[in-house]
Amino acid sequence: MPHATPFEHTDPINAQILAVSEDLVSGFQRQPFHAIAAHSGVPLETVLIRIRAMLQAGVVRRVRQTLLSTKLAHGALVAWKVPEEKLNDAFDFMAKEDPFSGHVVIRSTDGEVSGSGYRLWTTLKVPVGESLDEHARALMRLTGATEYLLMPANGVFALGVGHVRRKSLEPGAKADEPAVMMTTATVELTPEEWRVLLALKEELTAEEIHENPWDGRAMIAGVSLGRFHEVAEGLNAKKVIGRFSTFLEHVKPSAAGERVTRFNGLFHWAVPKGREIEGGAEVGRHFCMTHCYWREGGPQFGNVNIMGVVHGTQKERVLAHKAAIDRHLESVGIPVSYTNVFWGGRSEIKPSEISPQVYAEWHQRHS
Repeated sequence: MPHATPFEHTDPINAQILAVSEDLVSGFQRQPFHAIAAHSGVPLETVLIRIRAMLQAGVVRRVRQTLLSTKLAHGALVAWKVPEEKLNDAFDFMAKEDPFSGHVVIRSTDGEVSGSGYRLWTTLKVPVGESLDEHARALMRLTGATEYLLMPANGVFALGVGHVRRKSLEPGAKADEPAVMMTTATVELTPEEWRVLLALKEELTAEEIHENPWDGRAMIAGVSLGRFHEVAEGLNAKKVIGRFSTFLEHVKPSAAGERVTRFNGLFHWAVPKGREIEGGAEVGRHFCMTHCYWREGGPQFGNVNIMGVVHGTQKERVLAHKAAIDRHLESVGIPVSYTNVFWGGRSEIKPSEISPQVYAEWHQRHS
């Protein structure tokens, strides 16, 4: 990369690219960087140079085709109780040694409230046919955790990142219509589809950021490039493909000290039983929500059933977004019996593995 190439996310051209490339390139694209160029208005060659530079500088932590893993694996948000003296070691194990744990976050609350004793939070995926409980019990044995609560998603109302795009959002900014809930039913794939999928999902190296990034992946999958495209488009039709995305390093500062975000709040709301879809749709329509799910927290968490995440550089701004959502829920007649914010601290974010072979090998190694 040329030494003079700007790589900070605050550079105007980089911000213009990132406003699209973080989470607006939906589904499988034969030429994803062309799509970023077309939607951002930045010439293709500049898009390639800038994304490559941001990746090499660590501002972008990965570039990859995401999957809708709720269609490919059993998944859950997991809250863990871990003795304080073992908390950081448990974090390290989940982050470094367990490929099936994705987001790993140590969270805290502003006071002693329902569920505040659950400090470690992870996302967990296991291949279809395997048991989330079995894997969680193994992790409990290996980390010294004393308790866990699995909270699978019953529905998804918002799923995207877009930190750069969301920075200037005003609290209360929302879509004209409520969000539509996505389901989490799994699908079955053929061996060829699995080969293409596993080749497709791995993050791109800097050398692969060029006009046709899938050339080498077709070779890995053992098919022609044309066949790779066909199978990937079939997977897209089965709704197992997410977005093509450049993921910003949004927790750690860059080499120049720039931070994408400082605070992330996991918001909890308990709406009346039977109104979860309505409540989630009203929360999920707010543009600030990077994630919004219907999950059952049970009595440990005040019977919460709507959960979502908002990021920001100022804590007050994150709380202002929540206050606006609270007011909106009241205005549309959805009562909330419990609400809370769990703040993210130490965190590590990585894609969750979904390969049945990797799962079997991991359990054999750790039995």
